[in-house]
Amino acid sequence: MFDLERWQEIFETLSKNKLRTFLTGLSVASGIFILVILLGFSEGIANGVKSQFEQDATNKISVWTGVTTKGYKGLNPGRYIQLKNSSFDAVENEYDDYFEYRTKDYMIWGGTVTYNNETGNYRVRGTMPDNQFIENADMGSGRFISQSDIDESKKVAVIGNKIKTDLFKGEDPINQNIQVFGMNFKVVGVFYDPGGDREEGQVYIPLTTAQKVFNAGENIRNMAFTVKMADNFDDAVATSNAIALGVEQKIKEIHTVAPDDVSAVRVNNTLEEAQKIYSLIATIRAVFWFVGIGTIIAGIVGVGNIMLIIVKERTKEIGIRKALGAMPMSIVGMILQEAVFVTMFSGLFGLIFGLGLLELVGPLIESDFIKHPQVDFNIALTTVFLLVFAGALAGFIPAYRAAMIKPIDALRDE
Repeated sequence: MFDLERWQEIFETLSKNKLRTFLTGLSVASGIFILVILLGFSEGIANGVKSQFEQDATNKISVWTGVTTKGYKGLNPGRYIQLKNSSFDAVENEYDDYFEYRTKDYMIWGGTVTYNNETGNYRVRGTMPDNQFIENADMGSGRFISQSDIDESKKVAVIGNKIKTDLFKGEDPINQNIQVFGMNFKVVGVFYDPGGDREEGQVYIPLTTAQKVFNAGENIRNMAFTVKMADNFDDAVATSNAIALGVEQKIKEIHTVAPDDVSAVRVNNTLEEAQKIYSLIATIRAVFWFVGIGTIIAGIVGVGNIMLIIVKERTKEIGIRKALGAMPMSIVGMILQEAVFVTMFSGLFGLIFGLGLLELVGPLIESDFIKHPQVDFNIALTTVFLLVFAGALAGFIPAYRAAMIKPIDALRDE
């Protein structure tokens, strides 16, 4: 039941101590504000890091080679390790049950691509159909490389959106012919990539076609696989690490490379890197929560202190109330209502101010590792209600002490 006189009494009490009430409310509001800002930026960091991983599949194992730095089994150092179709086949045959997608590539870094009078230099990659999923390429129009393209060594191409913009000037590229080093390729698809212009500045052609037109024979530049994910993330990382190690050992065995030669064969496991980054994000979140909650606790302590002071100042008044028949619960309710009002009003103010600042500043932040800082409103609101509960607890001790005061002792209080 709404008690107007009770609220008038609360406002009158607070108005008598404006500075003290303001400072107490400010400490509570700043606690919620700081927590909201910290949680927003921790979410922004998580979004930024995740966007970096979105450029490729998170569970990707990639293999590429370099030059040997150590002699092994009578072979001198300084050999370039050339991956071949047979290298890929050996790995695929051994670990096929663990793989979800697989691809092998042959790349030309500075390929001259022409359409009518427009020309540009782009990366040309002979690849496999699964590369679409490994690279997270999203088809804007048309299709990706198919298995029939591979089997028949077709001269078809899938171009990135940047190439479409650069060469076609708004014209639909599907079924148009482009020239790669003067050879005609029919455009069958246009893709988008989370990596932006760098990834979209590529031309994909069937691997078998690339090996023929560029006289590569059985050579490939690199290979990549995605590992089937387990229900438990840690188990998936352990499996992926074991497979990555096995793939490295297999390639070294095939190409007679010393087991401890780290330059000749390189294997990158993005799932392991993701685990490290996500663990770091979780640690950052925990630290931010610790700092924010610590600030809120400081505000709650302030509320408890002000309630103690108020009770002390109103000891004689409380004694008179009890002498006139006021019940202990009414005294407790009076003090608690005041504590809850201060914490709720200040908490909501800090929440709204924090969320508003994130909405204004968030879109202006331009960083690869901080994107869209925001806070789940339900989490923020739940925090405010927990704050109110804590404020009620902070006010309960002074309220209980007030309720236990004997009228005769209160009336003697100076």
